[in-house]
Amino acid sequence: MALKDLLMKQGMKLMQDPRFMKLMSDERVMRAVMNAMQLRGKIQESFDQRVERVAKTLNLATQKEVKELKRTLRKMERELEEAKKEER
Repeated sequence: MALKDLLMKQGMKLMQDPRFMKLMSDERVMRAVMNAMQLRGKIQESFDQRVERVAKTLNLATQKEVKELKRTLRKMERELEEAKKEER
């Protein structure tokens, strides 16, 4: 059984427990859960910004820049194909 399946099974079992449902209905608990999720996002964003700064310092392409270049390349390839079709 994959880890994801195991976690889903345990999560479903937990959600059926009345004690868990009572705990999750407490506003303080829900606020803490939401803050934890937001904190994870903030940490990830901060980490990404630092990685981007290091990449620029080392004159490396960032993941964002590579995606942009790939998008531009695909667009140019489509335009080239259209221009070839128009010539015929």
